[in-house]
Amino acid sequence: MKANLVRLAVDVTVNQGQLDAFKAIAKEMTSASEAEPETLGYEFFFSTDEKQCRLLETYEDANAVLAHFTGPVVGKLVPQITPLCTIDRFEIYGDPGPQVTQMAASLGAKFFSYWAGLSR
Repeated sequence: MKANLVRLAVDVTVNQGQLDAFKAIAKEMTSASEAEPETLGYEFFFSTDEKQCRLLETYEDANAVLAHFTGPVVGKLVPQITPLCTIDRFEIYGDPGPQVTQMAASLGAKFFSYWAGLSR
């Protein structure tokens, strides 16, 4: 991982009967994130039974994460999707900056500082 990149991993359990609604909002979240030029990755993965979902996000730097957290995805769409699921895990890898750290900590995020590695 490059030292300035910030990655997020969010694991949720989709509430029974809410899968279609969850997927519809997830598509909106992906489309809105695609319009953010410094959002490098925004990917949803489902378990084979489609009960668990993992969202992996990659941002160019802390400024890109802040733009995302203060934009329409977090401001408008996250409040729509959270009643449809239970957050099981929320981890941030790298330095998201002080504002995002405060916002994410209030949601129970765990933080991991970059130490060393390889990313191409």
